[in-house]
Amino acid sequence: MSLDAFRSLVREAAARYPAGDRFARHFAAGKLGRDPVFRYLLEQGLLSEAARVVDIGCGQGVLAALILAAQERRDAGSWPAAWPAPPQPADYHGIDIAAKDVARARAAIGSRARFTVGDMRAETFGPADAVVILDVLHYVDYAAQDEVLGRVRAALGDSGRLLLRVGARSGSLRFRYTDWVDRLVMRLRGHRLERLYCRTIPEWLAALGKIGLEARAVPMSEGTGFANVLLVAQPPG
Repeated sequence: MSLDAFRSLVREAAARYPAGDRFARHFAAGKLGRDPVFRYLLEQGLLSEAARVVDIGCGQGVLAALILAAQERRDAGSWPAAWPAPPQPADYHGIDIAAKDVARARAAIGSRARFTVGDMRAETFGPADAVVILDVLHYVDYAAQDEVLGRVRAALGDSGRLLLRVGARSGSLRFRYTDWVDRLVMRLRGHRLERLYCRTIPEWLAALGKIGLEARAVPMSEGTGFANVLLVAQPPG
């Protein structure tokens, strides 16, 4: 899919949000269009075969909106033949702690997915063929991260896939910028965090290994100033 075609897909996804909610439309267009992870998930087919998807920290449901726009492209016969089939989850469950964001997700997606207001430290996840966690785990402490990951592992069973994006801790300028932006965003949303709980990529890989997941790390910050990495994790074999 060319960049222009993907941008058109993003506009279709953003248009799912009510015309009266200009913030939601602009946010969806900006997030989907500028963040490389969403195009990567589609072009690599990482959710293509997932019938049950859990989106932890789903926000206003931009990934679900993109998936629906992709399905409509396929149904219209305009999906790129070179790309894997778009995801077709029979059950898409988004979870987010922000009630306002969940309300926006419900307004955009309707009955095509279900969205829950809840804390990932307490919500039930599974069973799931794929669990998506983008830029969320570093807001809770290390013990809570491990507990969440343990329940994700149980939800995935023998063949599910975890798509986990993290800010890779290091002494780099990119990581310092990532950390600063995260803190600023949370303050603007009314949350004052004493610290963020980031890990190095070897530490993340070790944590995933302890729960029986093998992972590969894919840099996921192209075109941005962030130190983001996508960890694609599955049970061995």
